[in-house]
Formats: sequence, C-alpha cells, structure tokens
Amino acid sequence: MAASGETAAQGSHVGKKKTAPKRYWEGGDSGSGGGAPAPGPRGSKPKRNRTRQPAGAGEKQALSGREDPFLGPAPIPKERLQQFQRGERNDVASVSRARLKHTLAVAESSSELAVRQAARCHLLLQEDAGFLEGDEGEDTCIIAQEDIAEAVDITSGSKYFNLSLTQFGPYRLDYTSNGRHLLLGGRRGHVACLDWHTKQLLCEMSVMETVNDVKWLHSEAMFAVAQKKWLYVYDSQGVELHCIKKFNDVLRLQFLPYHFLLATASATGFLQYLDVSIGKEIAAINTKQGRLDVMTQNPYNAVVHLGHPTGTVTLWSPNQREPLVKMLCHRGAVRSIAVDRTGTYMVTSGLDRKLKVYDIRAFAPLQSYALPAGASFLSLSQRGLLCACAGDTVQVYQDVSSTPVQKPYMAHRVRGSVWGAQFCPFEDVLGVGHAEGFTSMIVPGAGEPNFDALEVNPYRSVKQRQEWEVKALLEKIQPELIGLEPAKLGELDQASIAQRHQERVQRLGFDPLAREKFKPRKKTKGRSSAGNMEKRKRKVAHEDQRELIQQTVEARAREKEEAKEVSPGQRSALDRFKK
Repeated sequence: MAASGETAAQGSHVGKKKTAPKRYWEGGDSGSGGGAPAPGPRGSKPKRNRTRQPAGAGEKQALSGREDPFLGPAPIPKERLQQFQRGERNDVASVSRARLKHTLAVAESSSELAVRQAARCHLLLQEDAGFLEGDEGEDTCIIAQEDIAEAVDITSGSKYFNLSLTQFGPYRLDYTSNGRHLLLGGRRGHVACLDWHTKQLLCEMSVMETVNDVKWLHSEAMFAVAQKKWLYVYDSQGVELHCIKKFNDVLRLQFLPYHFLLATASATGFLQYLDVSIGKEIAAINTKQGRLDVMTQNPYNAVVHLGHPTGTVTLWSPNQREPLVKMLCHRGAVRSIAVDRTGTYMVTSGLDRKLKVYDIRAFAPLQSYALPAGASFLSLSQRGLLCACAGDTVQVYQDVSSTPVQKPYMAHRVRGSVWGAQFCPFEDVLGVGHAEGFTSMIVPGAGEPNFDALEVNPYRSVKQRQEWEVKALLEKIQPELIGLEPAKLGELDQASIAQRHQERVQRLGFDPLAREKFKPRKKTKGRSSAGNMEKRKRKVAHEDQRELIQQTVEARAREKEEAKEVSPGQRSALDRFKK
C-alpha cells in the first residue's frame, strides 16, 4: 500500500512546481529548461556574459556569398564639385600661428564637407529648366502667349494673365526675393500688392500723388514707395509706417537684401542709403552727374550702377564719395542697365540704339547689337535670358554674352508703352508694367527650377518668415564691406605689414621681434601664477633692449655733431641766430 501510494504521488501534480515554458527570444528549446539560466534571488539582475567572440563569428554574409565590389561612398565628378565651389581655398600650411591655423583648418574642412554634400544632393533635384522649341523651320519668336498657355498644364497656363488698369498707369512693378508676391505702382498714385500665385489681393490704395518707383523690402511685410516729394514705407496692409523727408525727389529704388540697405537715386543727383533695420541714413553722396533715373545693383557685391545722360555708367559704394569705376558706354544717354546674378556681365542700352554687353571683371565690351528702336528697359533672368522692351514690344534674347544673337527667343506686344519689366525669381514668368495695366508672360527657361528653402522659400508660413527675419538680422553684413571684390576682404596685405614693421624698427631703433622674449622659469607652490609671471617679465623687460637703445642714442648724437661741424663756406645767413 505504501509503494502504491508513493507511485500515485509521483504520477499526480500535487506537490510539483510548474516550470514556465521558454519564450522564442530565449535560446534553446522552448519546451526544455536545459538552456535557461538559473533564477537568482528576487530583485537581482542576471550577470551578462562579457566574453567577446571572434570578429567574423557573428557577422552576416551576403546571400550570394560575394563581397561588395563598391566599398565606401560613390566618387563625385570634379565638374560637379567645381559647380558648388565658392572662392579659392586658404593656404593653411603657410600660417605660422597654431590657433589661427587650427581655426582655418576647421573652416576649410567644413566648407569642403558642405561642397561634397551639395554635390551629392544634386541628384535629388529633379526639376529641370524648361525651354521653348518650335516645329521644323518655325521661329520661336512668332509663337503667341495664348498658344503657350493652351499647350502647358493648367497651373502653368494660369501664369499668363492681363490686368486691365487703364486709369492710373503706366505701372512699375517688383517681385519679392522668393517670387511669391507682386507689387504694382501706378504713375498716377495707384499702389497694390498681391499674391499673384493665388491672385489674392493683400492691399490696394491711392496715395493721391505721383509714384515714381516701388520696391519690396527684406520681406513681403513692408514695401517702399518713391512718391512725388518724399519717400514712404508701408506695410502689407497698406498702413503708412514712415515718411522719410530726408529722401526727397526720389526717382529709383534698389534694396540690398544682405545689408538691409535701401538705395535711392533722386532728381537732384544724390545717391542715398537707408538702413531699414535701424532707420538711419548711412550715406548721402552727391554724384554731380545730374538727374538719376537709371539705376540697378550688382547682386554679387552689392555695388550700385548708375546711368547718366552723358553716356557713362558709374559704380558706387556707400564708403566712398567718388565712383569706384566710371565707364563710357554709349554716345548718347544711358536708358537702362541690367546685371546678371553672378556679377560677371552687365548689359546697357542707350539713345544711340545700341545694346552692349560688358564683362565687369575686365570692364571691356563683349558684344554690341544695333536695335531698330533701342531698348527702354532691360532685365536679366536667373538663367541668363535678357528682356529688352521698346515701345509696346517685349523681346527676350538667349545667350547675348557668349554668342552673337541674330533673332529674339520670344516676342510679345502689350497694350501700351512699357514702363517696367522684371523676371519673376524661380518662375518662368516675365512681368511687364505698361500704360494699360500689367501683363504676366510665360517665358520657358527663364527661372531657376530649384530653390534653397533655407534662403528663399516661396511656400513659407508666417512663423517661418519671422524666424528667417531674425536670422537675417543677426547675419546682416555691414555697409563698410561693400566693394568691387568681396573676396579681397579675407586676404592680408603682406607689403603693408612689412612696411609697418620697418617703420616701427626705425622709430624704436631696434627690432622688437629679433630676440625671443624673456620666459620666466616656472616655480612651485603657487608662485607661477599669471600675475607673478607678468611681474617678473616687467622687471627684466628693459634690460633686453638697454644696449640697443644706448647704441641708438649714441648714433643719433653722433649724427647731430656731424651736422654741426660744417665748413665756414657752407654756412647760411640764418646760422647767426643759432646758439
């Protein structure tokens, strides 16, 4: 009976402890407990096995069993790297100072990394510049805007439109830097700004006096209007913010976005600069060239170009009272000037009916074209297309700087005489203001297809615009840095440094850099603090140059004695007054 009871107890579940089955993340068989670690006391952590396996023990191999033949990052073509290069590299090896050398090395490595990343990310820019191609034997200049609008998609076709504004024309216009908003200013006082993508009107008003020019400021929140007597600043709702009476009889406006400067050209011959971030006049220059009604800026170096009735073009900086460069471009008065965004080429037109292309780097003419009626307004696009307006005709040319052009790329006739024209940034659109209102033309291949959202973002929100405005103010460039060659700012004038050193040697009578400075010995027990070291240096500072100073004093005394010992025949009449 006892044996049978023991057998029954062994076969039953009474008195047995249940063992939990293994999970799939625990090694070994799920049903057996041989591979499970022994449970420790409650609350204690299991010890980890810190023994390392050989290098190739746990590595995964490819399914095919072959190694990757393309190890490391893909190579970048040199042409692509040169496309994103900005200036020349600094010669870090020639720098002697360790701290400056380290700073330059870090800056160069960061710049090289940025160039490589931009070159690699170029593959992600899938947008290409458009173009207009006619049928076999057909000139593209005879294709009408209506035909282009019907052939393209609905979104692109909506970019061709006309605003009939017959009461207050002719009109001048200006686009924002991101190409989203449009500002119109009628000669008879009508001012309006709108989001031309959605055709939403932001504000519209009549200033009840003559409007000579309009210009957006750093963002679409404010714009400036050159009215008959003074300069006014309004916000996007049409509220007057400022009336600047120091700027009177203004005819043309240009805004320098990286310097926050508003440059104005007046009928009295004055070129004035206004810092819109602090509301202060930076410079007022009397050009002494008469009425200034032709003005543009060089986007590369922020130098202002002015055209004069004498046929000359002058380049100005707020740091000098005289022009940086004065060029004789035409035999008659200059009517319009345009500069490309790289700062390489300048296009001018004059009353002599000539259209000339200049290389600003050499100040030499490259091409000269004779137009039947001359060009009253010029504008260059981001892709190098040139718009030339004469009367009520608008003509667009391709590659006017590299090859001689025989015929225009596109042509269009508006309803009235043209008073202003400008290409829209990042869009294949040309805005034309004329006597009958405003016309938006489609020009394939005019705009840059890809934009930098950190620099200019057409789709930014109000919060993004505010953040960008704060960063732009912090990175504002001072007007003292405006010059013909911005790259010269980072270079050193070695001749001037050597000349100043030589003058210092002559003034002191010894070379302070010839001998090494006294280095006090380091002492223990806190006696080598910075203050004690400087005190010990000052005690012996005069002893190093004492002998040289004495020699210099003796030499100067010897020169004076030699000067006094002059023969009697060489004495002058004034020597009797000397003691």
